[in-house]
Amino acid sequence: MDIPIFILAALLVHCVFLVSIFDIYFSSPLVHGMTPQQTPLPPPAKRLVLFVADGLRADSLYELNSNGTAQAPYLRGILENNGSWGISHTRVPTESRPGHVALIAGFYEDVSAVAKGWKENPVEFDSVFNESKYTWSWGSPDILPMFAKGATGDHVYTFCYTAESEDFGAQDAAKLDIWVFDHVKSFFNSSRSNQTLFSALNEEKVVLFLHLLGIDTNGHAHRPNSREYKENIKKVDEGVKEIASIIDHFYENDGKTAFILTSDHGMTDWGSHGAGHPSETLTPLIVWGAGINYPQKVTSQFFEDNFLKEWKLENLKRLDVNQADIAPLMASLIGVPFPLNSVGTLPLEYLNNSAHFKAESMFTNAVQILEQFKVKMSQKKENTLSFLFTPFKPLSESEQINFLKKIRLYIQQQKYNEAVSLCKTLINLALEGLSYYHTYDRLFLGLSIAMSFVGWTTYVILVIIKTHTNLTKTVPTNNKRSTVLFYGFAFAGMIIAFFLLIQTCPWTYYVYCLLPVPVWYAVVKEIPVIQDLATNVLSLRIGQSIGFLLVCILGIEILVFSFFYRSALTVGLLVFACWPVITQLWVQAKTRALIWTLLCVLLAIFPLMPVVGREPNIPLVIAAGLLTLLISCFSLTKKYRNNEDLKVYFYQMLSIALSTYVVSSTHDSLKNKLGLPVLNQIISWMILVSSPVLLLLSPTFLFQRLFSILLSLMSTYLLLSTGYEALFPLVLFGLMFVWINMEQEALQCYGLSLKPKLAVFDFAYAVDITQFRELHLDDVRRSFFFVFFIVTAFFGTGNIASINSFDPASVYCFLTVFSPFMMGGLLVLKVVIPFVLVSCAFEAVQVTTQLSSKSLFLIVLVISDIMALHFFFLVKDYGSWLDIGTSISHYVLVMSLTIFMMLMNGLAQLLTTQRLELPRRTKHHSM
Repeated sequence: MDIPIFILAALLVHCVFLVSIFDIYFSSPLVHGMTPQQTPLPPPAKRLVLFVADGLRADSLYELNSNGTAQAPYLRGILENNGSWGISHTRVPTESRPGHVALIAGFYEDVSAVAKGWKENPVEFDSVFNESKYTWSWGSPDILPMFAKGATGDHVYTFCYTAESEDFGAQDAAKLDIWVFDHVKSFFNSSRSNQTLFSALNEEKVVLFLHLLGIDTNGHAHRPNSREYKENIKKVDEGVKEIASIIDHFYENDGKTAFILTSDHGMTDWGSHGAGHPSETLTPLIVWGAGINYPQKVTSQFFEDNFLKEWKLENLKRLDVNQADIAPLMASLIGVPFPLNSVGTLPLEYLNNSAHFKAESMFTNAVQILEQFKVKMSQKKENTLSFLFTPFKPLSESEQINFLKKIRLYIQQQKYNEAVSLCKTLINLALEGLSYYHTYDRLFLGLSIAMSFVGWTTYVILVIIKTHTNLTKTVPTNNKRSTVLFYGFAFAGMIIAFFLLIQTCPWTYYVYCLLPVPVWYAVVKEIPVIQDLATNVLSLRIGQSIGFLLVCILGIEILVFSFFYRSALTVGLLVFACWPVITQLWVQAKTRALIWTLLCVLLAIFPLMPVVGREPNIPLVIAAGLLTLLISCFSLTKKYRNNEDLKVYFYQMLSIALSTYVVSSTHDSLKNKLGLPVLNQIISWMILVSSPVLLLLSPTFLFQRLFSILLSLMSTYLLLSTGYEALFPLVLFGLMFVWINMEQEALQCYGLSLKPKLAVFDFAYAVDITQFRELHLDDVRRSFFFVFFIVTAFFGTGNIASINSFDPASVYCFLTVFSPFMMGGLLVLKVVIPFVLVSCAFEAVQVTTQLSSKSLFLIVLVISDIMALHFFFLVKDYGSWLDIGTSISHYVLVMSLTIFMMLMNGLAQLLTTQRLELPRRTKHHSM
């Protein structure tokens, strides 16, 4: 297969492997075509006020100050004297959009919505707002519009501040919440002189939604333990008190208003969210007003955590709910149909109503979830051949009728507790059934992908052996045999396609199920190579081969382990430090071996450090900038061919100096709450844009070009650093530099080739010299080093397998106004920079060790695919949300790394070999 075609095929296959996980584990759970279900009895409340304090942790609200006073005195008073309270347990991903969808629509959004930035509706869904008579909402432009756009008719009204107001560098983000409270006050004042609005406000089934973003913004900017975050909670407490008073006064204390205060997600101690840490998934829930139970005194209650004691709330009953349970609670309070896609269970203990009302509400809840189950089952039944269809037995049609009859009979006989108990059983079974049909195709899709994985890895190994080693002879092709094979596999493909067609499967199923056919056809075609290899392997030293294989397996297992425990990288680097001692390199090049050992030990410290962003340390960033300048001054001793090259070098040094200054002054300005200085912002963007240009203007001699790559990338990396990670590229680059030299020594040690002079080696003239050297066993070690360094580049400064380890403070030199895609892009750039350093060093290793970049790259592909297969089988959709989220992100990461390494291979070649030539000024001689 031609190289460009092979790379294209590899990219396509890996993209399919990556996307498959979302179809198998994270397709949208929503179904449409259900009938709305509403409690037949009159509701206790006419209106509902929903306060969502974005990013508010449960412990931040409930815990007492050191002097024993409450963080939020008004809300503390409510839960002690007037209402019910508990913890609302959110699910991964703990982001604003999925949190609000769970609260207001009652279902958990699938992860694929992240691709749409969780801003618009990726799927149509029903919500409490949609079912209400009128909804008025105030708050963030990121949240409110999605519920207005998802609503039928024109009855959901939104009032938003500008997106520019969401500034992490602003004087005080609490002004966002004050804006909301002020606008609600003026709204009620203006309604007295607006008869239409006044009448609408006095209707039943009205919802008022206040989205309070200040706490989240202050948490990102200053951390949840900061004075700003706690002050913001106080301001929210005062605002809630004032709004509740205004509303009660407006409605003349008619006792028909229900109030709910909760949060969409929490926040880690280092000011981020997105993953499944308890600080992110535990949010407060306080409910009071019409139809709500008063505080229930208890002598003892058992929870696995120790929060009750810490919060001094042991004697007040804590009523925990899942976040999606809040939607049916709101629907029940104001008497609107339960949202059609809701999977929440009505938390009856919050309701202060008759047993009859509770039983009827629970029955409505059960029927509403059962409706979804019925639609899901009929869809799956229609799309599956009758002899292949396996129904969910606990809820067959007769069982459903039985349940509904029994419950209705219990209600008629006024056996309300029995009715409620049976409703809960039915809800649990319906939810199990929904999950059963939602994951119905998972096994056969998973097997298809696993078969493709194994086939692809086998094929790549065969390609390496066939084209880059002397282990096999050239085997003449048997055309007759090839034709039979082709028709056999084509026939198998047609049968699979026919089965999928008559079951009206989505087009993606065709891709996953047909992919093993061409992959295994390519493998089976190489059977003569396998036979030839088997005879040759038997003649080799078996013990040595098995030993080498075991070392490879151990190495890959350490890499897999490092995804769970960063300290595994430290162990690996310490083993690398001993490499020269194990081989003969220590004797051959003592100084280089000593520097290699020292740098391995230095780099091994980074995985033991806390995750980046948790403890900002700007002096360390400044120190890294100054150290880079110092190293640059020493490197000036290297001779530059002409003044133009020297100018480029000085410009790069100037970029480093400017980056160091900008980081220092920006963080000082933000500390003093003066915002991001415009000049600093302009310089930051200019450095980002000019760095790659300066890099391509530098000479292509090995040392000069690699050092130029470091300076260009370092100037951008400094701007994106907040602590010790600024030193990471320097140590990593030092190790890469020594690695290139050590590989030269290793070549001589094995007597594989002559040693090229690195000082005069020019990337631009490095031709692909495969014909000079075939692959050696030691090249597997080289490839493993590369994969290990790539993983170290990724996890060295933080376990980014979790969304919550991204720190928005990293981008404050470029922007402080919330912009998810821009911030995300800059954070990805920060992650990519160490990759580029490793990839360019690997490119240098390839060309200086006289190897085709393709042969080493194929070994890298095999190593990363074996890792990916590990994670494919480790993906789970059960257990804690932290486990589920981590298992998915590990697989996505390792697949992305593989695709990324293919792209990095091309980028490294571009960065090392290409040079921009500036037009030279011609000198005019006067006569």
